[in-house]
Amino acid sequence: MNIQQIYTGCLSQGAYYIESEGEAVIIDPLREVEPYIQRAAKDGAQIKYVLETHFHADFVSGHLDLAAKTGATIVYGPNAQPEFQAFVAFDGHEFRVGAITIQVIHTPGHTMESTCYLLKDESGKEVALFTGDTLFIGDVGRPDLAQKITADLTQEKLAGHLYDSLQQKILPLPDDVLIYPAHGAGSACGKNMSKQTFDTLGNQKVTNYALQPMSKEAFIKKLTEGLETPPAYFPVNVMLNVQGYESIDRVLDRGLQALNPEAFEALAQEMNILILDTRDAPTFAKGFVPNSINIGIDGSFAPWVGALSTDIRQQILLVTEEGREQETVTRLARVGFDNTIGYLEGGFAAWEKAGKEMDRIESVSAEMFSEKLSQDENLHILDVRKPGEYGSGHLETAENMPLDDINDQFMALNKEQTYFVHCAGGYRSMLFISILRARGYHHLIDVAGGMKAIQEAGVKVLQENVCPSMR
Repeated sequence: MNIQQIYTGCLSQGAYYIESEGEAVIIDPLREVEPYIQRAAKDGAQIKYVLETHFHADFVSGHLDLAAKTGATIVYGPNAQPEFQAFVAFDGHEFRVGAITIQVIHTPGHTMESTCYLLKDESGKEVALFTGDTLFIGDVGRPDLAQKITADLTQEKLAGHLYDSLQQKILPLPDDVLIYPAHGAGSACGKNMSKQTFDTLGNQKVTNYALQPMSKEAFIKKLTEGLETPPAYFPVNVMLNVQGYESIDRVLDRGLQALNPEAFEALAQEMNILILDTRDAPTFAKGFVPNSINIGIDGSFAPWVGALSTDIRQQILLVTEEGREQETVTRLARVGFDNTIGYLEGGFAAWEKAGKEMDRIESVSAEMFSEKLSQDENLHILDVRKPGEYGSGHLETAENMPLDDINDQFMALNKEQTYFVHCAGGYRSMLFISILRARGYHHLIDVAGGMKAIQEAGVKVLQENVCPSMR
């Protein structure tokens, strides 16, 4: 028996490969399926099943492409109603995979179709539980991301279902069972996830707040308080996973069209085209194609694209580092952004060499910012971190305008006013400024290095429990 966790850091997502005696199972695969096929081929194994723990909201699963390419059967738990061929298992159903058994354990709560898969070894011993978004390390799944939240199925009712699932289905399992969740720290599918990506159930019974003894009422209250608004692309991803989607191969063929500067410029001038520049923030600031949005490929790229774009169907043109075009198109497709129509061949250097129009963003060092602040304590400062980050320490005169809320709050800014903008390390502030610059805000100055650099420069930071924001 072979169990492999395939963890993707940018999405904080765990997929799983399980193999026994030449038969394999994939649990919650990502959109690009070739790595799973290659892994099975290396073991001389046939992928027999693609097990889905639920209809995912934060990424588009690779279940359809994987099934089409391997002949594997797609499996969901009870209550699932996919609009494509799949096997909807009943609670307790068992699958044989080589010499091992995988049992379906229906655990509604995160969503009504949420299901865990219990792996039993050759002797029938319960070895591992693949929990999807039902149980994380240090947390449990949010109860507000179901396909349909209605008057008959509120987040409170879902939280109640989750309590019952944990108490009746998971907690009675042996303490030495390994817990393999679908996500770790950084995912928006929970509130308090650990950086660990697996653990024993026994240790989770001790350390996970949601597994401590409490009444159902207390659990519901604890689970539903402090939930942040989920990213706007989540419902769209759910529907793609329910209804189906275009093959990743066609998405890549369309997106990997090399465009010379003239062709790129012609397309960029069309209506409703998003120009996405994935270089790092300091490089972007020095020169970019006008109206480009900077979301660095080396950060939480796909989640930020999904969180900030208002239209998942929007056509996208890419400016990337040379050699990273396919990676970028793939990572966009993971969250349902399938309409990349080409990239700037030769990168921004080709644009510059062609003598095309360029734009720049002013960026100052933390030391220069500190000097300006000492000369004028009334500088207008925007802190674009999350409210919790702001509350843990911020500049005295800084106003909090979280990047997550930019589409709702940016109209509060004065286009003629100069603002110094910072985040924690410089990634989000450049994203924030580039979005607003494309909307006509030309007096935003980036503080390079963010709060980390500002503190190192000796600027006084206030701490408070509650933070005001520009709402």
